Amino acid sequence: MEIEFVAATAAAPPKTAVARIVFEGAGLEGQLAKAATGSRFTGAKGQTLDILAPEGDAARLVLVGAGKAEAFDALGAEHAAATAYNAVKSSGLETLRVELPTASAELAARAALGVRLASYRFDKYRTKEPAEKKPSIATTQVVAGDPDAALAAFPPLAALADAVSFSRDLVSEPANILYPVEFARRVKELESLGLEIEILGEDAMKALGMGSLLGVGQGSVRESQLVVIRWNGAEDKNAQPVAFIGKGVCFDTGGISIKPADGMEDMKWDMGGAGAVAGLMHVLAGRQAKVNAVGILGLVENMPDGNAQRPGDVVTSMSGQTIEVINTDAEGRLVLADAIWYCQDRFKPKFMVDLATLTGAIIISLGNDYAGLFSNNDELAGNLLAASTAEGEPLWRMPLPDQYNKQIDSQIADMKNTGGRPGGSITAALFIQKFVNGLPWAHLDIASTAWKKGSTVPTLPEGATGYGVRLLNRMVADKYEG
Repeated sequence: MEIEFVAATAAAPPKTAVARIVFEGAGLEGQLAKAATGSRFTGAKGQTLDILAPEGDAARLVLVGAGKAEAFDALGAEHAAATAYNAVKSSGLETLRVELPTASAELAARAALGVRLASYRFDKYRTKEPAEKKPSIATTQVVAGDPDAALAAFPPLAALADAVSFSRDLVSEPANILYPVEFARRVKELESLGLEIEILGEDAMKALGMGSLLGVGQGSVRESQLVVIRWNGAEDKNAQPVAFIGKGVCFDTGGISIKPADGMEDMKWDMGGAGAVAGLMHVLAGRQAKVNAVGILGLVENMPDGNAQRPGDVVTSMSGQTIEVINTDAEGRLVLADAIWYCQDRFKPKFMVDLATLTGAIIISLGNDYAGLFSNNDELAGNLLAASTAEGEPLWRMPLPDQYNKQIDSQIADMKNTGGRPGGSITAALFIQKFVNGLPWAHLDIASTAWKKGSTVPTLPEGATGYGVRLLNRMVADKYEG
């Protein structure tokens, strides 16, 4: 998608769809007022009114409702522009022109971001799709009061859009294409952005004592990987970093505790946490963030081979703590246990945030729009919640009651990897907390948000969302740079 910022007086090219953003209750005149009255268009958020034969040079005019003018903000600009794109993307027209009333440079840039996010499409394996079903819009013009200022404001947002697309691509790939070694190879290519990438194979992890992570992948013919991504953008290159850890189960059959066949194909996106961390490191480098940051990806496949881990096995983690594996389908926390311990032991970060498509229980608790936030630190939790609101990636803080630790007590080891159905997301978080070693930490259970079936958010096409890239980038920018 090519993005241009133009003045209101600039001539529209041929084959242009004009999208006019209309606030609720705003007066329309002439034929537009008549059309709005006849279709019950009021300017409410998300409404559209498509006019095929407008006055002027445009081939098509779409009115897009943006809600109350006083509530219109950066997210509103994103969503309005994304709604406009979705309304005309397959129209056969080539250019979308978004007209925002009294648009500041920031709002114009955010409108462009909205179109970039909405236009994402994972179609590399479609070979017979008819041309009329493919999006035709190739260029978006955003009308701005000061086009030069809008253009100057856009590069950090373009870097964010690139990073979200990278994350979505990773999550969308089928597991026969994207397995741990291939995932690591694609991340390695980000060295072109200035990132430092280190890849640990199974021999290196065995030497470190990562029995918890390695146990998950031992049933797969694909070798497990631990990827270390570093960005040193702070003025002091030795300053304490911030750290992010991602669960990367490239395919999760459940192992010996195998999942039902129905819906198992979705388990290609059980690496959504690692995809988000990779995307975050992408945008930090892309916009030259003034921070030192570390990303750790634990990449495995969980397969039911004759060599696979069995229920009842006991493994020893890198921390030295022993774990009784009650259910091999509670594997993500086993991956995170070693990845988190490795991170705090080697890098001594200011804090750690892990992201994982960890539990179905979080979907039961919060539905399909909110991710669960668990944290041992109120300041870190508050920073995450503030960034979540600003970027439109919803979070809800969940409790970490100490008494629930009894559910993961083991008779033969230091702990067991699942505490049963009651409070399943909570006991999973309590398990992870045992490997934090007292550092400020937050766990984001993104099983409910990493993938959308039937999205209601205009910037989120159906499928991989890239959830977490935006909110973590915003938190770093607002609280930890400089």
